[in-house]
Amino acid sequence: MEMKKRITLELRNRAPEKVTELVLDNCRSSNGEIEGLNESFKELEFLSMANVELTSLARLPTLSKLRKLELSDNIISGGLEVLAEKCPNLTYLNLSGNKIKDLSTVEALQNLKNLKSLDLFNCEITNLEDYRESVFELLHQITYLDGFDQEDNEAPDSEEEEDEGDEDDDEDEDEAGPPGEYEEDDDEDDGGSDLGEGEEEEEEVGLSYLMKEEIQDEEDDDDYVEERGDEEEGKFHCESSMFQNLSELILSTSVI
Repeated sequence: MEMKKRITLELRNRAPEKVTELVLDNCRSSNGEIEGLNESFKELEFLSMANVELTSLARLPTLSKLRKLELSDNIISGGLEVLAEKCPNLTYLNLSGNKIKDLSTVEALQNLKNLKSLDLFNCEITNLEDYRESVFELLHQITYLDGFDQEDNEAPDSEEEEDEGDEDDDEDEDEAGPPGEYEEDDDEDDGGSDLGEGEEEEEEVGLSYLMKEEIQDEEDDDDYVEERGDEEEGKFHCESSMFQNLSELILSTSVI
């Protein structure tokens, strides 16, 4: 697909001035030059034109808000001075897989004062002796070359940084908790303690009632035993009296 048609497709009925990111990878440039891209994309912050057979950046429009520019796997061999003129606020530039051979070509990037990360991987320049040291010495403003700093520390991925930031925010929210959460918990705890006190009081009342019942049952049993004993004692006296009368009757009879 031609670059001009690809741009129209990527717009998706949006006005160019509303677009902040534009990916044109794997389309075809016209005679190795940029086409269809103009200064109406004034809000553009990210532009990717990887593998589009670019040989020149001469027709790159002024994009003052552009921060990241992907130009990997093209046929660019020079003319990098246009970048400082048209995209002065670049912080990330990927030129990997191009035809850049020497330090003099890279020297044009000195005027990109905000440039922090430069990628020249798979360019012939990487075969130079002391390549990394030379580029860091030439471009004092950059922090990362081919994804690593001068101490071989890997550059952080911007997407990972955003994800970590979101996770930190989520953790802070989890720790803080939604408003009113602790108040509700306190209310629930108070309600639970009140309920527990009520249950304890009920248990105490129930126990005292059972103890009273048990004591009453024991008193009733004692009364019953006492009454039973009185009855048996009366019966014994009655039987003794009857036996005595009978004995007297037998004696009087024998005398007669």
